[in-house]
Amino acid sequence: MGRKEERPGQALEVKIPSLFRCPISLDVMRSPVSLCTGVTYDRAYIQRWLESGNTTCPATMLPLPSTDLVPNHTLQRLIHLWSSSAAPAPLVPRRLARDFLLREISSASTSAGDDDPVPPLLKLAEFLSADDVEPIEKNDLVGVGGCTSVLASVLVRKGSRLERSVAVARVFALILTSDFIDDCNKKIAIAHLVSHIDRSVSALIRVLRDGDSLESQIDAASVLNAIIAASDAEANVLIAEKEELVRELIRLIGPSDEKGATMDRRAVEAGLGCLSGISAAKRARPRMVRAGVVPALARVLRADPAVAPPATAGRALRVMEAAAGCAEGRAAICEDGAEAATAVVGRMVKAGREGAEAAVAVLWSVCHAFRDRRAVQAVAATEGGATKLLLLMQSGCSPAAREMAADLLKIFRVSSNSFLAGYDTNTIHIAPF
Repeated sequence: MGRKEERPGQALEVKIPSLFRCPISLDVMRSPVSLCTGVTYDRAYIQRWLESGNTTCPATMLPLPSTDLVPNHTLQRLIHLWSSSAAPAPLVPRRLARDFLLREISSASTSAGDDDPVPPLLKLAEFLSADDVEPIEKNDLVGVGGCTSVLASVLVRKGSRLERSVAVARVFALILTSDFIDDCNKKIAIAHLVSHIDRSVSALIRVLRDGDSLESQIDAASVLNAIIAASDAEANVLIAEKEELVRELIRLIGPSDEKGATMDRRAVEAGLGCLSGISAAKRARPRMVRAGVVPALARVLRADPAVAPPATAGRALRVMEAAAGCAEGRAAICEDGAEAATAVVGRMVKAGREGAEAAVAVLWSVCHAFRDRRAVQAVAATEGGATKLLLLMQSGCSPAAREMAADLLKIFRVSSNSFLAGYDTNTIHIAPF
């Protein structure tokens, strides 16, 4: 008598803290990310909202000056701790399976028999890319048990089959490019790769060259980009001396067709990332030019903006600026009617501020400093070139870029076709970036 009756299943109910629910789906968030408004959403749902063309915050309906998504690692850990205490049983078999995968990969990589590490490597890649696995679990896998050390040993093992290198490159690419992996875990992964840098790079070049799909080649380039970014200038010179690497990166960027219609955006970005890092070493630039980097960059600059958006075009222009820093690069820019110089003018104001200033530096180098007649004629004949230079000077660029732009304006004839076309002297607030 007087005892409160318990509803069937009440003991199994779990109260979910409202903070852990996505404002869109109302479910527990798997990958919480925050907008600039400070509101946190589940990544999959807010991405769908933004990709649908919405420009406001769903919860506050405030306009979004930025659509950047920042991972909320603190909330992610709180959700993981809560889910572990609320329903620990399902996590036990998953953790055991995860640990077994690592042992299986390690055993196969060190075994002299016929054990094949590819199947467990593919399962590991599936684990890291699965939507139903909490990000904190993925971090636990990467951060404990010598995971990345085992992966690196498989990659650099002599006589390793191509399939193994492809599978390892896939796992490393997921670790190094995913927002949900902590920076400290990424640094550990890179350290293991760099500790065997020559063999690591050679294995990844092999995947670039012989990989059975564009996806595997992009994976290899992404891992190489992380290695190059973490290495010092001397190491990058040694990496750049592998001429096959530069050739394969140029091939990855895209075919030598006029419109670049068959270029892949991810491949272009991955290839440019590596070339940008390599070009920082001055000794590497002539070798890059001889491998054909200048016409490849010009193809990127002429490609559809869907393939080469402003950020990508800006990176291409910065690599072109590095190429213009050597005599071989300037000669290549001026070849074939200075088509590369024309391509630079074409993307000058659609490549971000840094890209625009790099474009000016390229043109100033070949047209003013070294006064190549072919480049001067090609640039002067480019429609709207002078207008773009004027817009750059109005945009608050650096003093050096403004001075170079002023020098370049002198090569244009004051005519309706080149200098004054489309230029309104009353328009002073145009932002070309």
